[in-house]
Amino acid sequence: MVKKKKSKKALFAFLILTVTLTFGQGKKTEIGFISDNDLYTSSKNDMYYTNGLELFYRFLSKNNNQKINKEITEFRIGQYLYNPRFINAEAVDINDRPFAGYLFAEAGKSFFYQSESVLKTDFQIGFLGPNALGEELQKGFHEIIGYKKVFGWENQIHNALGLQAHVMYSKKMFPSEHNDFIDLHWQSEANLGTIFTGVSTGFMARIGFKNLLPIYDSNVHDASVNVNEQPNIKEFYFYAIPSVNYQFYDATIEGSMFNDTSPITFDLEPLRFNGEAGLKYRYNNFNISYSFIYRGKELKDPGIDTNKGYFYGSIRMGFLLR
Repeated sequence: MVKKKKSKKALFAFLILTVTLTFGQGKKTEIGFISDNDLYTSSKNDMYYTNGLELFYRFLSKNNNQKINKEITEFRIGQYLYNPRFINAEAVDINDRPFAGYLFAEAGKSFFYQSESVLKTDFQIGFLGPNALGEELQKGFHEIIGYKKVFGWENQIHNALGLQAHVMYSKKMFPSEHNDFIDLHWQSEANLGTIFTGVSTGFMARIGFKNLLPIYDSNVHDASVNVNEQPNIKEFYFYAIPSVNYQFYDATIEGSMFNDTSPITFDLEPLRFNGEAGLKYRYNNFNISYSFIYRGKELKDPGIDTNKGYFYGSIRMGFLLR
């Protein structure tokens, strides 16, 4: 009888421990995707940066630095597509931007400090040109959805190897003046590589419809993963990021830095104003956002008076896992 009681107690303790470990753990990984498309803003707006797709996987890394709240490792694969404003058969010789595709794989580290500063670094390897399969994807997608046929990919930027490094730093402004529903951050970033080289700086503001989470727990810079359980957590806010960009090099416009064989290239308009605004939402293990993104004029007027600034939409979804 005593043995049976002890067995029942041991079984009960085991079940309690199992439930605690199963339901009491934090969500340490996140998977998801980012989809960019100018059709997310207008059915008539199909130009320049026309489509982007990224798949990501991120997880918490070990962290022994008391000044750092979280260290996150991330992997991505993605593809970006670019085309001129006119893609009909009659306008094959009228180009105000080259056709280009960029396919890449990325690895990165993000450091979220207790002060709510953020340092993000990542590295990419990929291909620009026909090896990126941009023509096949765009033509296939347009055919599937019954959208207009695309002409002109024979003029795309030729193959080039992509090696990229990127760094972003964000710092909270006025940290001593805490507000539950609004905050302001200065952020700057730089790209260096064989495809893109440039710097930008600006401000990011969040305006919350609910109490804002600290930056090191917020999805604004992808910090939702957590070692601790976060039951019934919600996040919903509007954000805006005006910035100034100086672009030194862009292979999707100028062609490869190692050859000049691409049939159509242009000189850059190096100084641009960029803007981004949108809504981000989180409920427990689910993240979603929509962003409206504006990019200033990127290249010198090719003489046909059509090139200008442009805009597109971005949809992001993520799912937190143990």
